[in-house]
Amino acid sequence: DGLSARSKMFWQSLIALAVGIYLVQHATLPAQTELIMPFFKNVAIPLGGIGFVVLAYLVIVGSSNAVNLTDGLDGLAIMPTVMVAAALAIFAYVAGRVDFSGYLGEPYIPGAGELAIFCAAISGAGLAFLWFNAYPAEVFMGDVGALALGAALGAVAVIIRQELVLFIMGGVFVVEAVSVMLQVSYFKYTKWKFGKGKRILLMAPLHHHFEQKGWKETQVVVRFWIITMLLV
Repeated sequence: DGLSARSKMFWQSLIALAVGIYLVQHATLPAQTELIMPFFKNVAIPLGGIGFVVLAYLVIVGSSNAVNLTDGLDGLAIMPTVMVAAALAIFAYVAGRVDFSGYLGEPYIPGAGELAIFCAAISGAGLAFLWFNAYPAEVFMGDVGALALGAALGAVAVIIRQELVLFIMGGVFVVEAVSVMLQVSYFKYTKWKFGKGKRILLMAPLHHHFEQKGWKETQVVVRFWIITMLLV
């Protein structure tokens, strides 16, 4: 029957914490443990070891589950993943170059340029997958694909210090995850308060809400792609 939700969360947490601890132990520059604020050249928040591990945990686990929640319609999750991975490849290449990173105001992360290859591989494989996952889908990502791809994007963003940029570029993933959290929380609260659960959306995650409103599956997918293009 597959892993239970509790088991998934346990293994996600274990892996995310291991990644965070490994990265903080191998950090050699202050910028490698600071929270970089996009759009502000000289604004960076020092996190310290514990703060960095907590941030890494939240980003990796959060992005992993967000991509998984988005994966509900044919082609919906993979194309945003391809676009975000391609953008992270550029960030990774720049971060790995002393000259480019200094000129563009990015933190220099020695060796980060290698992640450009990893991100490019995700994008290329994602496009090949989309060929068969486009409506009507012949193959499906499942938890194995969605959880892994989301965690990969989160881990890359943590390494190259672009967590907030990932939050912006992956806005569709974020909104999908938030829609589920709000729906479940509001339902539980109203059930406790009034004895009957109420819903904010017609159905969660958000893409199903728009389906209930009358949008066709392909309309939802392509429109979410367009939003992701703009955010990236």
